[in-house]
Amino acid sequence: MKNLHIMVVAAVCGIVITMLTGLMPSTPFGLVGATWYGYPLTWLTRRVLAPQYNPWYPKDVSLIFDIVFWSVVTAIIMFFSKHSKSGNTATQRR
Repeated sequence: MKNLHIMVVAAVCGIVITMLTGLMPSTPFGLVGATWYGYPLTWLTRRVLAPQYNPWYPKDVSLIFDIVFWSVVTAIIMFFSKHSKSGNTATQRR
């Protein structure tokens, strides 16, 4: 049951972190005409040139990859945090 809890919290955190990275531009230096958002992969592009033709362009596969990436990172952090806390309490009891 605890592993399910970790997975659910990690998935929610992965979605939240991915959405927060969508607020930070990650445009490479020298790129003109569009602003990229998302990290580690660009999952949202805002076209600056000709914005009348759908200025916001989401990339579904990159969005899903980013959610999975941040969920795994969060799960790993939670896993090691949980085990380091249990290890510290065992050491303190001795």
